[in-house]
Amino acid sequence: MAEFKIDDRVDITDVVCPTTFVKAKVALEELDDGQILEIKLNDGEPVQNVPRSIKEEGHKILKLLDNGDGTYLLIVQKVGD
Repeated sequence: MAEFKIDDRVDITDVVCPTTFVKAKVALEELDDGQILEIKLNDGEPVQNVPRSIKEEGHKILKLLDNGDGTYLLIVQKVGD
């Protein structure tokens, strides 16, 4: 995954919706504009809802990777207000 410089990572596989989005949002808030966050999330509701909610917040979804084990990596770039 050398095409992105990951500035921070958060694993939200241990929480359920809607806490998944809250944890992802808090992690994004700690970054500077333009920085990139890698979010590890579960299949199902999290992978359906978290990317959509992050996009609605105005951030840029760079990539969604299926790990093949029921988890995904969501690569997000923080966009300023």
